[in-house]
Amino acid sequence: MRALVIRHKPYEGLAGFWAPITAAGYAIDTVDVDDPAFAALDFAAPDLLVLMGGPMGVYERDAHPWIANEVARLADRLAAGKPTLGVCLGAQLIAAALGAEVFAGPVKEVGFAPVALNDAGATSPLRHLRDVPILHWHGDTFDLPEGAELLASTPAYRNQAFRRGAHLLALQFHPEIGEDTQFEDWLDGPDDYVAQGGLTIPELRDQHERLGPAAAAAGRAMLGEWLAGL
Repeated sequence: MRALVIRHKPYEGLAGFWAPITAAGYAIDTVDVDDPAFAALDFAAPDLLVLMGGPMGVYERDAHPWIANEVARLADRLAAGKPTLGVCLGAQLIAAALGAEVFAGPVKEVGFAPVALNDAGATSPLRHLRDVPILHWHGDTFDLPEGAELLASTPAYRNQAFRRGAHLLALQFHPEIGEDTQFEDWLDGPDDYVAQGGLTIPELRDQHERLGPAAAAAGRAMLGEWLAGL
């Protein structure tokens, strides 16, 4: 089996999700959206499609012309019911491909904090995340797509995770992050975004060091269970 990972920025890769995907028997291919080959990729071909995060908004289509093309191909894949996972921007792209609106949220949600699982989430693979602080790094949100089942929320953002059947999982937060050195690349830039989320770079780095290992372990367990159910 083959998994195709789409990166919207090189520093937002699989991180902790690499291990459970390979353990489930997938060979992993990775493509960046600025790769000339991206425009012609067949989204229907891989056994598993994984859409990672990125700082752009789904609605910024003039600035990022590849977004419309990605959403269109993603919509075809989802209509066919093929296994698809989205993280942060990836979840927002899935929502858009299912016909939901994506828009700027009320606040920047940044830092490690748990998500609240509803009854559906508590009996899903997300049960591994119960009471575990997980990394949040976003300022956009989306309407829950028609036919999707909500799994998790936070006080600031109701739609933190959803699924549609056993083959589609969308996560607004980052359970792949916690033990990967790429996190330093996230911190290597203007700190105004982090400040808008109520933190400083040193505070966020400290959270990562203290809370990251447990977050990554929970993320691996969650993804492993989801993959086993495909």
